[in-house]
Amino acid sequence: MNDRMLMTLSPDGETRTDFVCRPERAANARDAISSFVALLNPAPAAHVVQNLLLLVTELVTNALRHAGSVTSLRLTADRTGVHVRVADPSPAHPQDRTPDLTGRTGGFGWPMVQRLAQEVTVRGSADGGKIILATVLR
Repeated sequence: MNDRMLMTLSPDGETRTDFVCRPERAANARDAISSFVALLNPAPAAHVVQNLLLLVTELVTNALRHAGSVTSLRLTADRTGVHVRVADPSPAHPQDRTPDLTGRTGGFGWPMVQRLAQEVTVRGSADGGKIILATVLR
């Protein structure tokens, strides 16, 4: 997993921390979140970190399962929230499905993402895939 950390200064003078990687498994994405939040000051509350771990796990798992890969995972933090951006090669937007209580076909991930995030948007990307943007409040 190639990754890089970026520190940038926003137009309003606030320092933003960005982390970019391309996880091949959900475990790689969880490691990325853990490394990323460890660098934030002030550190997010424990429940925020848990929500981020679950949200990123679901988004990356869904991209791997339904699109075949993750093009990029970008994590950005500012004073109000942690912003997660997952890109994949499929143009198909996530669909709400009735959860399968037998555990065979899932259906729990997308509703969970929508509950954990303050805001979730899906848009097309220039390469023909899609980008899911989710914000978790700090």
